Amino acid sequence: MAEENIFSGLKVVDMASFIAGPGATTILGEFGADVIKVEPPGAGEPYRKLYAVPPHPEAEVNYAWHVTNRNKRSLGLNLKSKRAGEVVKRLVEWADVFVTNYPLPVRQRLKVTYEDVAPWNARLIYADVTGYGDRGPDADAPGFDVTAYWARSGLLSLLHEAGCPPTLAPSGSGDHATAVGLYAAIVTALYRRERTGRGGHVTTSLIAEGAWSVAVYLQAALCGAKFYPPYDRTNPSNALINTYQSSEGTWIVLVARDSQWARFTTAIGQPALLDDVRFADPARRAAQAAELTAILDRVFRSAPLAHWREQLVQAGITLGVVQTPQQVIEDPALLENGVIVPIDGGGEQLTRTVSSPVHVHGAAKVPARRAPELGEHDEEVLGQLGFAPRDIAALRMSGAVAGAVAPEQATAAARREGR
Repeated sequence: MAEENIFSGLKVVDMASFIAGPGATTILGEFGADVIKVEPPGAGEPYRKLYAVPPHPEAEVNYAWHVTNRNKRSLGLNLKSKRAGEVVKRLVEWADVFVTNYPLPVRQRLKVTYEDVAPWNARLIYADVTGYGDRGPDADAPGFDVTAYWARSGLLSLLHEAGCPPTLAPSGSGDHATAVGLYAAIVTALYRRERTGRGGHVTTSLIAEGAWSVAVYLQAALCGAKFYPPYDRTNPSNALINTYQSSEGTWIVLVARDSQWARFTTAIGQPALLDDVRFADPARRAAQAAELTAILDRVFRSAPLAHWREQLVQAGITLGVVQTPQQVIEDPALLENGVIVPIDGGGEQLTRTVSSPVHVHGAAKVPARRAPELGEHDEEVLGQLGFAPRDIAALRMSGAVAGAVAPEQATAAARREGR
């Protein structure tokens, strides 16, 4: 029997934008936390519109917004307004966790730094994420996953073939990895609070998360290791760990051990390779890797993926298939392990979403529901914070609160979303 949601009753203020910060609060929300998304009035958080910008895939539904803002309530709040401070103070007093990615100068102007808000709630976990850390020459510089996580961390320098320039990483990939790191920092602080009763300030950065992802190679650099030239699939260091293309054009990632050489040659229908002196032992196969690769290229192009999958799996040899996103979303490994899950309220075009990689056996995740419209929960949230109807009206008049989505706007939005 499943337990109660782990974070049921945990209250979270999401004052972050784009992906890494909101991604962390999405994971908290998956396990039952009540997450309030604070957005500026007008257009709301900028990420609401990013999905329509090339090279992001075109769709009528705002898929990017839903994947990192589902299961949240939206409060439209103009932090530049004089009266916004009243709402922020009550949010902080209410919250267990406060998440932001605003650059420090912006936080200082808006008076939402840790030093500003910590006196209002001694148990608050204040979590921030930056591009390049909170110290050093670039502490205040904006950072995106492709510039900080991928490029500056060294990852991108290792992900292109010899003679080819670096390419752009898939949008949001570094941000989503960083979101898991920020989530881990928050959970660590919550555990410390259980032991001490005190809140605190936790942080991570895109460059730190990128460095952790490439830590094996950074440690090699720290030890003065000798680095090989950039990867060249036609002349790899080991032809048994390489990419090959099947007859229908699908790429296979082969990972065979030298100890499996005899089994491998039988599995691919090339037993004569066992008697070929050029490939008689690991050292010779490494020295003649380009020749062996050329042979294996011809072999793998002679049959479809299904054939190679059957032969190699039966021989106990590991292979991976380079899948497209359209193939991945139908992969049984993701479907049967709760990675691709249904989402409620998204209409005909948004029926499934991607769950976070965090799973706790015996603990259910909250069923996914669509991300909120801007200001959709203004009345509800402000009332929960103790504002009387006349106070809410005054906040609206002052411009501090965006106001609930007008019915005609909601209808138009629903039509756009296919609901």
